[in-house]
Amino acid sequence: MRRKLRYLNYRMFIPYLILVVLGIVLVYSASSDILLVNGFKPNVYGIRQAIYAVVAFLFFGVPFFALKIKVFKSPKFVAGFLIICILMLVWLVFLRFFHSSAAVNGAVGWINLGFMNLQPLEVTKLALVIYLAYVLDRQDGKCTRGRIKTNLSHPAILAAFLMCLVIVEPDLGGTAILFMITLVMFSVSGIPAKLALTWLIGIALFIGLVVLLIIIWNPEFLQKSYQLQRLMSFLHPFELERKGGAQLVNSYYAIHNGGILGVGLGNSMQKRGYLPEPYTDFILSITAEEIGVILTILLVGLLFYLMLEIMNVGIHAVSQFDALICFGVATIIFTEAFFNIGAVLGLLPITGVTLPFISYGGSSMIVLTAAIGLVLNVSANEKMLKEKDETVA
Repeated sequence: MRRKLRYLNYRMFIPYLILVVLGIVLVYSASSDILLVNGFKPNVYGIRQAIYAVVAFLFFGVPFFALKIKVFKSPKFVAGFLIICILMLVWLVFLRFFHSSAAVNGAVGWINLGFMNLQPLEVTKLALVIYLAYVLDRQDGKCTRGRIKTNLSHPAILAAFLMCLVIVEPDLGGTAILFMITLVMFSVSGIPAKLALTWLIGIALFIGLVVLLIIIWNPEFLQKSYQLQRLMSFLHPFELERKGGAQLVNSYYAIHNGGILGVGLGNSMQKRGYLPEPYTDFILSITAEEIGVILTILLVGLLFYLMLEIMNVGIHAVSQFDALICFGVATIIFTEAFFNIGAVLGLLPITGVTLPFISYGGSSMIVLTAAIGLVLNVSANEKMLKEKDETVA
């Protein structure tokens, strides 16, 4: 562990710490008014976010950095991680159809552990990255003509299965993120791009068939679904302001109110009951209102800098497994940020995807911190490998 600390990538570690600290401050600011109105202390969510960050760092970030890379390449670890995720997702599907009271905003996406609500989708994202890195690394050099389909069928089918479990919740945003992870990791694994695209189109068609079957089986549910309301609100936010468009409309108001320099930290008007749950999906709107567009752009820029640094480690990695891990984690961060920012600006439908490290949430913080710990582990491992090769040479 001490030896590995010598190779810690500070260009990645410091932006991560800054984003986490900023996230705690912004969650506190965005949630304080709502908590006061409901009779709670204004710092409840801020303190919880800080606790999540510390627990995530000590019990997930540090171990994922300290463990040897070969642990994550172990068949037992990969299989065990996947099985746990599948069981959790299957349980959510069971709740979806047999305990509809468990639904929140039309979807069943959380498991109540008592001390926190666990979101299995977040864990599944990292599990899929590690699984695909493991499988595609083992197939490196073996995907020759005539054997490609055979070697890639299992990861493609498993990825499609996970997406189907998630879409049944229903969670279109989560499904899209899993799809993007699969698309990117297939594409950068050395597999011909045309074949990778063909496989992924097949996955998309398969998921589309499942969606079609759900529509045919239960059309009444579709018409009353929260997801359909979100889609219509995206298309006509002002016309449907009272029927689901209020979030997007008030997001526009918040950004407009903030202007270039903002109204000051803690002084947002839209967080005072106008913008629902301003500390989660739409925390960026409140941020833009309070600190202004310029500082918000710098905040988003820091997030993308972290992503680019992760990709840079992957590009220069000697090990195929290490490279795939980096590209997979970068895809998680990029896709989540892309969907969240797109929803806030009204460029994409609202999917309930949070902003990495900034939005309130224990599951997201734990998984993203574990992912950063793993990438820092990969970065240190690559430096040690290159140093060893230079010594031998």
